[in-house]
Amino acid sequence: MTSLLRQLYRPFTLQARGFHHTPRQLAGHNKWSKIKQKKGVNDIQKGALYSRAYREIVLAVRNGGSPDPEQNKALAAALRRAKDSGVPKDNIENALKKAAGGKDKGDAHLVFEVMGPGSVGMIVECLSDNPNRTVKFLSTILKDNGGRMADVKFLFKREGRVKVALDAGDDIDARLEKLVEVALDADAEDFETEDIEDGRRTVEFKCPQASLHKLTSALSGPGVCGELLESQLVYAPTEPVEELDDETGENLGKLVEAIEDADDTLKVWTTADV
Repeated sequence: MTSLLRQLYRPFTLQARGFHHTPRQLAGHNKWSKIKQKKGVNDIQKGALYSRAYREIVLAVRNGGSPDPEQNKALAAALRRAKDSGVPKDNIENALKKAAGGKDKGDAHLVFEVMGPGSVGMIVECLSDNPNRTVKFLSTILKDNGGRMADVKFLFKREGRVKVALDAGDDIDARLEKLVEVALDADAEDFETEDIEDGRRTVEFKCPQASLHKLTSALSGPGVCGELLESQLVYAPTEPVEELDDETGENLGKLVEAIEDADDTLKVWTTADV
């Protein structure tokens, strides 16, 4: 009888252990994998955010001519965006120091002309303390992604862009009319509007390169607009490439992304939307 009970009891014990042990281990593993995956995504997003803020601050200082936000409206707007986006104070201060001291430390502002997939012209702006390293790294990226150095600057024109926001309200059309009048008096040549969330409206003005500071100051005046969003010099395509096949568009997008991920890159301009 005792022998029979042992035979019945042992299988039951082994089955119980097997049933409870394995699922608990797998659940813990899956949970940790999800945590690591989520953390990795968040780290990538933060890195992209910090890089974008750094580039905007450096370009604002270069375009506005001053590292003082009281003297440089575009810089003030870039600093406000960085702060509102949660960029750490240390990152913002380091970007300001880099932008303000770049010339003193010998940092070079480099502009490269590139022909990308589908014969799309590209202008790449960089800020580097080692131009030879930057050239070598960019050349490797181009070689791996179907691009090459080429004379393409004739495909672009240099012009100023100032983007502002108008607050929501029943009188928004009247305020837009007033805004446009101020902009035209400050050498604006064209503008585009877009309705955004909460009833607000953005307005982007184009102007000659030499008039960027004048236009930015005029639009930043008291009561002219709700908020200055951007003020920058751009390389605008003279004849934009309107359509690309799917494969070419995908390859171009990969090339632009690879260049933008480089530490020395400030901005990438193309003759096509990617």
